[in-house]
Amino acid sequence: MTLPSIAIALTIAGSDSGGGAGIQADLRTFAFHRVHGTSALTCITAQNTLEVTRVDALPPEAVTAQIEAVVQDIGVQAAKTGMLLNRGIIAAVAEQVSAFKISNLVVDPVMVSRTGAQLIDDAAIAALKTLLVPQALILTPNRYEAQLLSGIEINTLEEMQTAAQRIFELGAKSVLVKGGGMSDALCGVDVWFDGTQCETFATRRVETKHTHGTGCTLSAAIAANLALGKDLRSAIEAAKDYVTTALEYSLAIGQGQGPVGHFFPLLQHS
Repeated sequence: MTLPSIAIALTIAGSDSGGGAGIQADLRTFAFHRVHGTSALTCITAQNTLEVTRVDALPPEAVTAQIEAVVQDIGVQAAKTGMLLNRGIIAAVAEQVSAFKISNLVVDPVMVSRTGAQLIDDAAIAALKTLLVPQALILTPNRYEAQLLSGIEINTLEEMQTAAQRIFELGAKSVLVKGGGMSDALCGVDVWFDGTQCETFATRRVETKHTHGTGCTLSAAIAANLALGKDLRSAIEAAKDYVTTALEYSLAIGQGQGPVGHFFPLLQHS
């Protein structure tokens, strides 16, 4: 029996013990798209729907070894990065991306939460900007990350567009400024700049407080669609649609903010 060929995607990110974001969200997203998911763990978090109580970083050498093990044997058609946590891990990941010439790279710059809290230190942010961002096919900052990277406050669509253009100058081939943290009509509206023109992506708005993992999920979905051979614009469009539907089936679990419903086709018939 001849087994069917399958696209391969790699996620380089942290573990979320609550299962809503990070590696767990990425692998579910890959599976939904019928893409085989591989992983390189960067850190382990103890968290639930209410809080993060502990974060333990893996040694950079362990992250390097995981990437090497996957790429040298299985190969990858696309990769995404999530929480990289510190300068050492970022440098190790950047070196591997360059060494293996991973061109379909989606960088989710997990630096600031959707509530505005900075998640990594200034040295890590500097390393991300200089070592990894220039290798990205697409960078996907949220509102607060875009403010930090662009140096401007973002409250309007025009400011989102200006920020995307400024962030593009850091060297990524394109930038998608996400509007999940925006207010009113701009909530969920994303702005993409590819060096030539700005394009706005908007889908129906979903009213739910259970949005944990949306950033991880969007970047993973873009990577999955790239692994399947789609062009970048089509990958963004498909990823936006996937996340929007997953939000419609978000999971009211725990006592706090639940995750999106990554496996919504199964939930539709339950």
